Amino acid sequence: MIIYEFKVKAAYVQYRAINEAIRTSQFIQNKCLRYWMDNKGVSKYDLNKYCKILAKEFKFAKKLNSMARQSAAERAWSAISRFYDNCKKKIKGKKGYPKFKKHCRSVEYKTSGWKLSENRKAITFSDNKNIGTLKLKGTYDLNYYQLNQIKRVRLIKRADGYYAQFAIQIDLKIETQPTGKAAGLDVGIKYFLADSNGNTIENPQFYRKSERQLNKANYQKSKKYRKGAKPQSNNYHKARNRYARKHLRVSRQRREYAKRVAYCVIHSHDLVAYEDLNIKGMVRNPHLAKSISDVAWSTFRSWLEYFGAKYGKVTVAVPPNYTSQNCSKCGEVVKKSLSVRTHVCLHCGYIEDRDVNAAKNILKKALSTVGHTGTYAWGDTPSGLVGEILLGDGKSLSQESPRQ
Repeated sequence: MIIYEFKVKAAYVQYRAINEAIRTSQFIQNKCLRYWMDNKGVSKYDLNKYCKILAKEFKFAKKLNSMARQSAAERAWSAISRFYDNCKKKIKGKKGYPKFKKHCRSVEYKTSGWKLSENRKAITFSDNKNIGTLKLKGTYDLNYYQLNQIKRVRLIKRADGYYAQFAIQIDLKIETQPTGKAAGLDVGIKYFLADSNGNTIENPQFYRKSERQLNKANYQKSKKYRKGAKPQSNNYHKARNRYARKHLRVSRQRREYAKRVAYCVIHSHDLVAYEDLNIKGMVRNPHLAKSISDVAWSTFRSWLEYFGAKYGKVTVAVPPNYTSQNCSKCGEVVKKSLSVRTHVCLHCGYIEDRDVNAAKNILKKALSTVGHTGTYAWGDTPSGLVGEILLGDGKSLSQESPRQ
């Protein structure tokens, strides 16, 4: 299943109707979460039934399409099931107890409540939220697909406008000619990545380069903030929107760069190995959090796994233990701090860049573990990106190590 995204063009009244639909979806999601907190043994189907009760009790909830209400309940159950899974796995630290949503930005429809135009360049929403007909601006062509292949339609509010996403059920696998090559990848801060063949890709540092403009926009926003004023002035909201658009531009640059690099890596190799990093724990380091977030390791890994599943390539995540300390030639442990960028082995005399040496160790670990399904389980293909597979739909060809 893939996702196509279009920008939406409509009147100001229609944008207000979309905002109302988003707020209603958020309300139902929070109500379902409260219902689960107050009642023991609540299941996913109980939350779907609870949507009917909410529709009878609140008129504005009844105006939203019934399947859109169910989608909101499913979002609440997704957070609940994630919490249950973390408790069963006994992960360290917080288990991710579900929280109430304060700033939702999307509403999701299933197979009803909307209708595409004949040329597939506009979509009409038929529920009582009065969204009406929206023009779709984008390069994708929906005429290639049947209407029964479109499983979900999502309206999203962003800093630069409103968007419509279409979840289309198709077979993503594409056969390619084998290259006969394998590579280990070591992601870092100095380099975006270094592979086992000695190649390195520079870190573009999109956030660092735009940090001065972001700080200036944030300062302009704070100057227009009036303490205690409700609501805030129009100038404040305009400054806040300018600040949000700059952040959106940086995030899109980061995502597009990670996507292109992942595409090139997958097409150049039959097997790609990388570290199974605990990025959520690593960003707790106050000295490295900004740099780690700027390099977008999680986004890069998601695109690697997606393209690996699409083009039939094997992606393997290996434990990161001692990949930087061990010598890739003789296996001796050479302890070094983060400031030491060159690997020098006193035992065998091997000298190499620190990241390249780590990439070679990652590849060795991957080659020694491929096929051991008892240690490495088959994982789901990642989700949440444009052109990406939705959560829980389809299986990937990527092998991933268990999270630590």
